[in-house]
Amino acid sequence: MSNKTALSEGWKTYRFDQMAENINERVLPADAEGLPYVGLEHLDSESLKIRRWGSPDEVEAQKLRFYLGDIIFGKRRYYQKKLAVADFDGICSAHAMVLRAKSDVVLPKFLPFFMQSEVFFERAIAISVGSLSPTINWTALARQEFPLPPLDEQCRIAEILWATEEAIEGWLTVSEQLSDFRGRLPTEKLRSGSEKQIVSVDDILIDIQYGSSVAAFETGQFPILRIPNVLNGEVDLADLKWIDLPGADFDRYALREGDILIVRTNGNPDYVGRSAVVDQTVPARSVFASYLIRLQIDQSRIRPDYLREIINSPEFRRSLRGEIKSSAGNYNLNTKGIKRQKITLPPIDIQDQLLVDLKLIDQQIKLVKTNIENLRSIKKRVFLESIGNA
Repeated sequence: MSNKTALSEGWKTYRFDQMAENINERVLPADAEGLPYVGLEHLDSESLKIRRWGSPDEVEAQKLRFYLGDIIFGKRRYYQKKLAVADFDGICSAHAMVLRAKSDVVLPKFLPFFMQSEVFFERAIAISVGSLSPTINWTALARQEFPLPPLDEQCRIAEILWATEEAIEGWLTVSEQLSDFRGRLPTEKLRSGSEKQIVSVDDILIDIQYGSSVAAFETGQFPILRIPNVLNGEVDLADLKWIDLPGADFDRYALREGDILIVRTNGNPDYVGRSAVVDQTVPARSVFASYLIRLQIDQSRIRPDYLREIINSPEFRRSLRGEIKSSAGNYNLNTKGIKRQKITLPPIDIQDQLLVDLKLIDQQIKLVKTNIENLRSIKKRVFLESIGNA
């Protein structure tokens, strides 16, 4: 977008406070009974739709009132790109701004897309203040100047973008439904089986132990898997470190395909108990760090991927939560707490069929997410092309 001295016909430059009004209606949660509460945690990055919310009795201190059609703009940590259009009345976090388009300058249906654009995002990031939780102040935002197309052009652009947004929302709904189905499938499938056994984790173990406490560096003899490498049920090699070990210690901590790694210590209790299976993608001669627990299992009775699915299931995680203890700001899990957990153990062929079904669902989820990303790219390109000749 070029500067205001070279604008296309009909375009004009406006201060942001000419484009939108900052609605600063304060309300105490006790006075907002029955209204939904929307915190920044309820907003999804790059999505204009509010999919979840809380209740006023879950929060304290003053909040902001918003109404149908208002924009909830996450002014704190805006690099997360949290911005939504309210399709109901409610209250929201004071870490947001409630904005309302001034329709004589910018159409309400155009403003959200403008605020999602790179030109607005870059300006918003530039005026954010604070290092730990960078925040955008209304005073600074209000005086920012932006060129805008005439209202009829805004209308044309907005209609295209809303059609794209609706397609994205449709695919997001499909993704949520698939993820929900995937989460329920193991429990539902195992509930109907007649040949299943209930056993303790200890019953299917060959070995269980903690990892090496040797400091890791950017280079060394052996790749070492740490907490950041256990992510979303898989081994993530994006932040791989290395250590040096004598031969005897290497033999003790060496990972083998089919080993299962469980996070045992973290400042966030939700991270404790996360697990992943060591597969063919893990570099040869890899070892594991002390904040992980390694399980080696009897693979003639249980598939590693099946056990990972059980460990990562909501039911197992809830049970495991009772074994997690707090100490010095960390949450800790020990081997005894893992070994006494009960799991459902069906025959190997049932395990294999379940894993095939889950893999098919995962493939569909991946395709859906690709469609969502492609549509978001199209939306950005449409906006850029629409304002590119300004």
